[in-house]
Amino acid sequence: MATLTARLVGGPTAVLEYAGLRWLTDPSLSPPGEYEGGLVKTTAPALDAETIEPIDVVLLSHDQHSDNLDPSGRELLPRAGRVLTTVEGVRRLAGNGQGLEPWSSVEVERPEGPPVTVTAVPAQHGPAGAEDVTGPVIGFLLSGPELETVYVSGDNASLDVVRAIAARAGAIDVAVLFAGAVQAAHLFDGAFLTLSSERAAEAAKILGVRAVVPVHFEGWTHFTPGRRRPARRLRRQRDGRPPRASRAGSGRRRVTGTGPASRSNKHSDTTRRRRRNADQNTYGGEPRRLRRNARRVAGVASHARLRSRRVLRLSGVQ
Repeated sequence: MATLTARLVGGPTAVLEYAGLRWLTDPSLSPPGEYEGGLVKTTAPALDAETIEPIDVVLLSHDQHSDNLDPSGRELLPRAGRVLTTVEGVRRLAGNGQGLEPWSSVEVERPEGPPVTVTAVPAQHGPAGAEDVTGPVIGFLLSGPELETVYVSGDNASLDVVRAIAARAGAIDVAVLFAGAVQAAHLFDGAFLTLSSERAAEAAKILGVRAVVPVHFEGWTHFTPGRRRPARRLRRQRDGRPPRASRAGSGRRRVTGTGPASRSNKHSDTTRRRRRNADQNTYGGEPRRLRRNARRVAGVASHARLRSRRVLRLSGVQ
């Protein structure tokens, strides 16, 4: 069975070598700065567009949020062989886009062998009913004869959606999971808009995959779990070890009860209040983080350093 190679670019963006074709997930290729909706990018992409190209197919889960499609990513789209995205998104994109409804499929020809079947699958960008606010989002399934089946989640926060995909799609070998535990205090009472690290680990268990590629968990200020937490959670899940106690946004352990230990809980409440006040700009609120954002953006371009070397070679099932 063929080998999948994934190269992490940063944020939700990865280059996938699959079936003799180059695939690109949600292109986020602009330098650090503040973008539409007040979203702040803190890390430069590990690879520039010239290194990434040529791209045969862009898998664009949605176009309406700047962390999934930033200006440089948008400039790349006309140069790709094909762009697959939502039906609503393709109406806003000129050129080579094709809109897919959930559970519709298209075939992509490859250099050798039968074509790859790309099936759009549901994604829920928040709690039930979130689509009216966050907009439509899709994920993707890639499959074909003598090929591994690959699931690309897009910005999905719902484990029920993952269960439905697993039940309908059958065996899935590799999952590219968008994590980040994105929250906006002014939306849905702070409910997750993408998978948290814990939910990503649970999603991997539900899907029964042999390998996971976590993306969408670093490089933007509204991603919360930290650089290595998704991979750490997934390793603990794989090894059958219980998850560690969760931590508050401040990095301190979240505890309950009274006495001296409750000070950590009090600190996390204060952190949440500050974050709620600061995050009003996320997903359409008013910008209130400019001073902090300026500090975070300054001098962070070098943070990309060795990320271009993160190449995951996922060999076939034996």
